[in-house]
This record gives sequence, C-alpha cells and structure tokens, in this order.
Amino acid sequence: MADQQALDEVVRFTSELIRIDTTNRGGGDCRERPAAEYAAEQLAGAGLEPVLLERTEGRTNVVARVEGSDPSADALLLHGHLDVVPAQADDWSVPPFSGEIRDGVVWGRGAVDMKNMDAMILAVVRQWAREGVRPRRDVVVAFTADEEDSARDGSGFLADEHPGLFEGCTEGVSESGAFTFHDGNGRQLYPIAAGERGTGWLKLTARGRAGHGSKVNAENAVTRLAAAVTRIGEHEWPLRPTPTVRAALTELAALYGIDGGLDDVDALLDKLGPAAKLVEATVRNSANPTMLDAGYKVNVIPGEAVAYVDGRYLPGGEDEFRATLDRLTGPDVDWEYHHREVALQAPVDSPTYARMRAAVEEFAPEGHVVPYCMSGGTDAKQFSRLGITGYGFTPLKLPEGYDYQAMFHGVDERVPVEALHFGVRVLDRFLRTA
Repeated sequence: MADQQALDEVVRFTSELIRIDTTNRGGGDCRERPAAEYAAEQLAGAGLEPVLLERTEGRTNVVARVEGSDPSADALLLHGHLDVVPAQADDWSVPPFSGEIRDGVVWGRGAVDMKNMDAMILAVVRQWAREGVRPRRDVVVAFTADEEDSARDGSGFLADEHPGLFEGCTEGVSESGAFTFHDGNGRQLYPIAAGERGTGWLKLTARGRAGHGSKVNAENAVTRLAAAVTRIGEHEWPLRPTPTVRAALTELAALYGIDGGLDDVDALLDKLGPAAKLVEATVRNSANPTMLDAGYKVNVIPGEAVAYVDGRYLPGGEDEFRATLDRLTGPDVDWEYHHREVALQAPVDSPTYARMRAAVEEFAPEGHVVPYCMSGGTDAKQFSRLGITGYGFTPLKLPEGYDYQAMFHGVDERVPVEALHFGVRVLDRFLRTA
C-alpha cells in the first residue's frame, strides 16, 4: 500500500515537472533535458542507476532498471514521456507552467499528458526503495523525449540504438487507461487500453499548369487538391471491429443488458449512449484533412498545391487504408506518408491484463473495467519494434463532470490530487504482482 510520503511525492513531482517547460513545437524545437535530469535525480535517490541518453543535444531520455525477485521472469517496461504540447497562456485560467495546486487540483500543461504518470512512477519506485520492496519481475523505467512529435529523439532512438537496455522486456505499460469514465447513468467505467490505431499522416501534392488567375485553367492544382481533400473528408469508412474492439463492445453490451451481439455495430453504439465514446472512434479507419498550402498571390494560379491529412488505421487495416487513399486522391494528386507508425493490438486475456484489472477493482470496487483501443498513438509503437506488447494503464479516479479526454492538449489541463493518490495506490498494487 502506498504510504503518505508516496502520496505527498506524487503531487509534488507532478507540480514540479509541470514547472519545467518541455514544450515540443515539432521539428526538433524542444528541450527535455531539465526534466530528464529531474527524473534521474529522483531515481538515483531510490538507489537506482539511471542512464541519460540523447540522439540530439538537449533531447534527453532516462532509463533505469529495478531488479525483480524472480530472475527467470520476463521484464516489464514502464514508460512515460517528458515533453508536452504547446500552451497559449492567454487562454488559460492559470499560467500553464505554474504547476499551481488549488482546491485539491494540480494545474498545468502535462498534468494529464503525461507528467502525472511520470510522477506516479517516481513515487512508486522511491517507496519501494524505502521499504526494500522488489517486484516479481524486472521493471525497466523509461522517461522519453519527443513523444509529441515523431519520437525520433525519444522511444524511436532508444528502440533502434539502445535495445540492450530493454533486454527481457515482453510487455510495456504507459498512457492512457484505467481512468474513470462516468456514463451519465451512475456507472463508472475504467477502460484499459489494449491496442492503438496506426498513424498515417499524409502529404498530398497536386500539380497542374500555372497561369494567370483571370484565365480558364482546367489543370488548376488548387482545384484538383480541393476535390481530393473533399472526397477524403466526406468518405464513410466501413466498419472493421478488431478483436480488442469486439471485446470492448461485448463487455459493454453485457454490462448494459443489450441483446443482438455485434451483428449491427452502429446500432449497438447508439444504444450504449455516452459509453459509445470509448469505442466509436476505433471501429473503422479514419482520415481527416488538417492543413492546406497553396499559392502566393490572388491573381496567380500556382503550379502546385499541398495538403496534409491525419490518417489512422486499425490493426490489419493499412492495406485497405492505402488502397482507399489511392482511389480518393485520384490521378491528379499524389500522396505519401509524412509520418507512419504501426497499429498495435494486445491480448485482453493475458495475466498482465488480469492483474491490471484486479488492481483497479481493489481500489474502485464500484467500477467496471473494460478493454478499449486508443484512437491515437503512444511510444508503445516504437517499443513494439523490440517485441514489447503495450498496454495503456495510467490509473486515475476522477469525479463526475471531469472530461478526461478534453484535458489532452486542451486548455486548463489539470488533475485532482485524489486522482494522483488513487493512481499511485493502483500502480503500486499492480507492479508488485505483475
């Protein structure tokens, strides 16, 4: 059981990490080193030997290993990222990098994504050091850079250049799951992530004949691009429920007493009400146009126009995704991956999933644990190159009315102190038995 010092430390660590501005603006514009040094100091205080690693100066990662009591057991990777997305201070109720603690809530960028989990990890391993606790299996702790962009300086670099640090790791745990989802009808759901859609960020390029804006031009690159973007934005992707999503729908249908099985997934989603939010984004592939770039003067037709699309595909769905994009873009628009990462799927009948479920149920007996697939992606994608199966497990007990998903990259990001306390207790319980 987490002691009072661990409960105090998780709050302090969350606040102090938030105060270290690790804004990742993309394109290499970030410096995680101060936060990495902070995390390494806390790990060293727990008797561990953290290693600081950089692909690019200032883009620092931290890795340490906690030795388990059973040398024959597979190791577990426990990871969190140190960078955060930008925050526009004028939009916030409090300065976004203040780490202010007000009325039992910690405010600031990273409070949920994901310096809260970083703080939980530090608090747990430091308590183990005080008590002389050794987990059953080795636990490799990793704090990474660059998760909010390409991960090239973070988990990608670690997986490609330092695989030996993760020797023996077969499973990993990170963001984001085991949080309270209130369904509006008095039920509390705790979704644990057992999959991620793949990332397919696309660059579309239309080429045509440049010319004067006053002339008829049947080869207008902007027109060609706009037509392709419209087709992509309006496309209705077919249902493709994966095993993880099927497991989620099956458990939710049973919980809500809905008959009919999975024969009509859209109808089932309608019957689930608010709980459908946990799965509706992951029953199919998706592609959302997000950026446009064309032209330099209003009376000049450019010879080229560019757009970017945020595409996501389900496990096993990339071939269909590519074929569909070929058809939607048409003969006058080329497309390529601007950034690509694999889709992931983890078993929901594994001993590790069962132990995560048991840990949540011990401290939230009124809750209902269900599996789910993340619509986006995490560092688990890069670590999967090492054969590590990833789960999303950042336990938080949240009050009704708290919109957890809106906190990710949102204004006034914050986390209740009690949620952090719950997280430390559940994470400690899980890791001791994992």
